[in-house]
Amino acid sequence: MTTTSRQAESNANAMLGSLLQGMMRGAGVRYENTQVIEGHPGLRPDIIITDDQRSPVVVEAEYMPAYTAEDEAKARLGLQLADGGRRIEAAIALRYPTDVANASDLDSAIRAASLEYAVFYEGETRFPASGWISGGVSDLADLIRLVSVSESEVDVATDILEQAIDRAVAVLDDVGSLRPRIAQEIERLLGMPDPAAARRMACAIIANALIFHERIAGMHPDADVQPLNLLWGGGADNPQSKISAAWDDILQINYWAIFAIARDIVNQLPAYDAVQILDQLRDTSQRINAGGAIFAHDLTGRIFQRLIADRKYLATFYTLPASAALLARLAVAKLNGIDWADANAIGELRVADFTCGTGALLSAVYEQFAGRHERAGGDPTALHKAMMEDVLYGCDVMPSAIHISGATLSGIQPGLGFDLSRLYAMPYGRQADGSIQIGSLELLQSSSVMTLFNMNDPARRTGSRGEETAAQIAVDIPDDGFDIVIMNPPFTSNTKHRDADDNILNAAFAAFGAPIADQDDMAALLIQSASGSHYHGHAGLGSAFASIADKKVRPGGIVALVLPFTAINGAAWAKFRELIATQYADTTIVSIASIGRGMAFSSDTGIAECLIIARKLEPEENPSMRAEFVSLTHRPVGFLEAREFSRGIAADTELSRLEDGPYGGVPIYCGEDLVGEALDAPIDGYATGWGAARMNDASLAQVAHSLSKGVLWLPAAQTQELPIALLGEVGQRGLDSQMVISAAHNAPFTKHPPSPTGTYPALWNHNARNETRMVCVPDSQLRARRGMGPRTAEIWATASRAHISRGFRFTAQPLSVAYTEQISLGGRAWPNVKFGDRRFDYAFTIWGNSTLGLLCYWWHSSRQQTGRGDITVSGMDNLPTLDLRALSDEQLATAQEIFDEFRELELQPAYLADADPNRALLDRRVVRDMLGFDDAVYEGVRMLAAKWCAEPSVHGGKRRPAGARLVV
Repeated sequence: MTTTSRQAESNANAMLGSLLQGMMRGAGVRYENTQVIEGHPGLRPDIIITDDQRSPVVVEAEYMPAYTAEDEAKARLGLQLADGGRRIEAAIALRYPTDVANASDLDSAIRAASLEYAVFYEGETRFPASGWISGGVSDLADLIRLVSVSESEVDVATDILEQAIDRAVAVLDDVGSLRPRIAQEIERLLGMPDPAAARRMACAIIANALIFHERIAGMHPDADVQPLNLLWGGGADNPQSKISAAWDDILQINYWAIFAIARDIVNQLPAYDAVQILDQLRDTSQRINAGGAIFAHDLTGRIFQRLIADRKYLATFYTLPASAALLARLAVAKLNGIDWADANAIGELRVADFTCGTGALLSAVYEQFAGRHERAGGDPTALHKAMMEDVLYGCDVMPSAIHISGATLSGIQPGLGFDLSRLYAMPYGRQADGSIQIGSLELLQSSSVMTLFNMNDPARRTGSRGEETAAQIAVDIPDDGFDIVIMNPPFTSNTKHRDADDNILNAAFAAFGAPIADQDDMAALLIQSASGSHYHGHAGLGSAFASIADKKVRPGGIVALVLPFTAINGAAWAKFRELIATQYADTTIVSIASIGRGMAFSSDTGIAECLIIARKLEPEENPSMRAEFVSLTHRPVGFLEAREFSRGIAADTELSRLEDGPYGGVPIYCGEDLVGEALDAPIDGYATGWGAARMNDASLAQVAHSLSKGVLWLPAAQTQELPIALLGEVGQRGLDSQMVISAAHNAPFTKHPPSPTGTYPALWNHNARNETRMVCVPDSQLRARRGMGPRTAEIWATASRAHISRGFRFTAQPLSVAYTEQISLGGRAWPNVKFGDRRFDYAFTIWGNSTLGLLCYWWHSSRQQTGRGDITVSGMDNLPTLDLRALSDEQLATAQEIFDEFRELELQPAYLADADPNRALLDRRVVRDMLGFDDAVYEGVRMLAAKWCAEPSVHGGKRRPAGARLVV
């Protein structure tokens, strides 16, 4: 490198370092310095960023093509700083664009430059795996803050804490075996009926309170909070009474979410056991705090997330930290008109999570506010008091969850105190006065709710259970009062019937061992409270909380929700989709085209989920009736991926439209790796659902959309008209199986094994071995209940020969439509469809099992489970299908010929539709001989089959047989 070029790079490094310093308050940014690396006095890192509360980060920068930047960055890993001995765990290789070198105004040039960079970690890990990230100086500052959190220190602190908790749990296990009443009381205090999880959480809560106690000792001049070593020296000092009294004093300051439950648990312990637990956890908390940076900044939240990741601590689902970061980034990016440099303006914002759980979402929003403020030149520590006292509202029915939220949020700035907070444990179930309460769901009708923890007036709480209840007061949570409502609500449905096999009749309210009478009363209160809302029983509690979000967010504010994938296209979610389509704009819908647990943004749900982020319309503003649909290849792994995914999603890029034809969407990259695709699609069809989600190949959505509108538009082909109608317009779908056999619905039949002479045959259950041919044999018979003759005749009049799959497992079942030689009723898995013309039965059966019919089914179905599509009975009316009424007599005769030809032919499971020679023959006969298209269209349909079978929602990760390949 010449002296001139080296000087140019030095000048650029100095300017970049100066700009970073202005965006990283409290950090030290040095550039072109020697004497900074232990044992390497002559080594001169280009830029090094240090912070007492974070790990150091090195930036090695060169002008393009920057041949040595990566090697130099990797060479810095593992080195130690000369002034503190902290290891460099992350280094960044950066490439300046060449035009910066020739700029007359270097400041302006670097501010405007698109920099390219990659991160390296110890162990030769690179992010992104290939290629480079592009962004400005502010983006680089954001990245540096993320990588400066020491994952090794998180690991160390987590291991230390978990080992101590395990030892304390062993003591509590003995208490549980010898004194079961005490163990039961701890479970009740935490709202956790699982004994093992409750004991682990109880010890984690005590440990966390001890850690925070040590941190705030001496912090409040008006309170005498002594360090732990001055409170007691050993068991003889009676630590139980001393720590309880000390925490009573701390509660006069506040910190309720952290210390209230911890104190109540400690008070329940037998004295001897309390000594062992407190001594053990005190030593651990002092060891952790002695590490200084180990628990600095946001590490508390990360450690708690690690502790509960295996669900030993909290037996419920929670939002994965990276998913929370993605949702929060997308939500905050939609806020308009915020001066992020103004701490007072940020303090005026209001953010709520009414099912806050572990606090992951609130913490992620806090991080975004603080990060934006810092990059605008502000001091993030100046936000903490307002964030904790005014900005963030969190509610949950589990006291243990409120504790985690309090710990997570307080841990963002653990050295700073605050007074009031807005974290509330909500009464749930039968109360002491005999009343029933349903937690945050009461916000459906009220802006004032009662809380278990009296956060607004700590002096009124004295500690015992009875006095605590008496001290409850109303808390105001105003309608139209929040700038962001962000939630991952429970999805449980509350629609089981009185003849439910598991005797759980109100699943949404069966938590905490609630008796059936309480479940009934809670369900009734929900129905009463949800009157006039967008709640639907079959949609589950998620739709009720979505209504609360709409009620509480202000015009111009943002709702950001994690919801089941059925929110996009499930029939029961139609009112919610109408709300989003007509009352919101700037809508982004994110889903994951993956399999198994990878379909979800939450931990271990096992079902597909989606993120819905939208801005509530201002007065006089009109809805756009469109949304950005993003399908990711996988959920974000870590905070860096969450950051890059959000940048790709929020990028100001003109999107491809669903109606533009089969050309795909706009790709989203992380470096050189394709991580998703974005598509602009209409959302005015809220009654039938939105299909443009959870797919790797957006061209499939474009083909399916066109097909549903009566146009066959295949990739690399001309458009063809095709008569398409909704199934409810062509035929009459059958009844839900509960209307056939459930006594709760006054049904006239009972179900029994099949009989060749049965009067009322039915095709009831899925059995893949018996469904390989389009002609299926009824697997059940129905018997009429005595005295229900008219009702029996009424139900039997809906019987027919054509049946449509209700839960189509693409990985195992070949058929979306089955035909029975006998007229039969449809059951749980095979509702029937009745047509006015018997010839339609044949045409519908062959169409439904062709590739085009499978595509229509998949497009309309809920793809919430791996390798499976579901359509509710009522939703079948809106299934796009071939308009059989438009077929000529000749075409209908051809359809019957094709049906007779395939009567004895075996079909392979649907996920092998591309490789199945009989499915290929069926496509040829339907496309060419019945519909009259040419070979080019047929070949396009077969290529479409290959695209469809490549979708994760179709193959579900199931291995294809050896040699399976496209048959044309």
